[in-house]
Amino acid sequence: MVFFDCYYSISLINGSESGIIGKNCTGVAWVAALLSALLSFERLFRDDYLDGSLEQLMLLPVGLPQVALAKVIAHWLLTGLPLILLSPIAAILLSLETQVWWALVLTLLLGTPILSCLGAIGVALTVGLRKGGTLLSLLILPLFLPVLIFAAAVLEAATLNMGYSGQLAIIGAILALTLTFSPFAIAGALRISLQ
Repeated sequence: MVFFDCYYSISLINGSESGIIGKNCTGVAWVAALLSALLSFERLFRDDYLDGSLEQLMLLPVGLPQVALAKVIAHWLLTGLPLILLSPIAAILLSLETQVWWALVLTLLLGTPILSCLGAIGVALTVGLRKGGTLLSLLILPLFLPVLIFAAAVLEAATLNMGYSGQLAIIGAILALTLTFSPFAIAGALRISLQ
């Protein structure tokens, strides 16, 4: 909805002012990424929990952290990757310049896996609750803030034609930490939820 509001306001203005609004609407893609991730998180482990296959996954000879990482990768392929692939269309609709679009692609490529990893930890903690969606949002939204702040800093620096390698390095470091430790956190949270 925010995406279409931005596009509608851009289309109402003549060409000279559309670039200004296009620069202000760079966060629309990140709002879409956050909403698409939040909408799909609740069902990440819920169906496996309800039909009992989550308990069977814990008995596999493969460790539970590897299974959790596979679920996180599948979640990212369904929610994060389509946003990256559709970003050229968003760039055209929002009248983004090439360097801003490239910065947007880089932030989505590094940031959306972080959303999937951190969201899976929250889902694993609330998988046994009946109405865990609200609690899930309260648990994971504060964890998303550093990623959103640094992604916005990258997009703002790209808009101003400044360097943004430092901000991308921080997002990359957060990605490395989450990919390393989140499978173990997810596995521990699932074991706690199933007890």
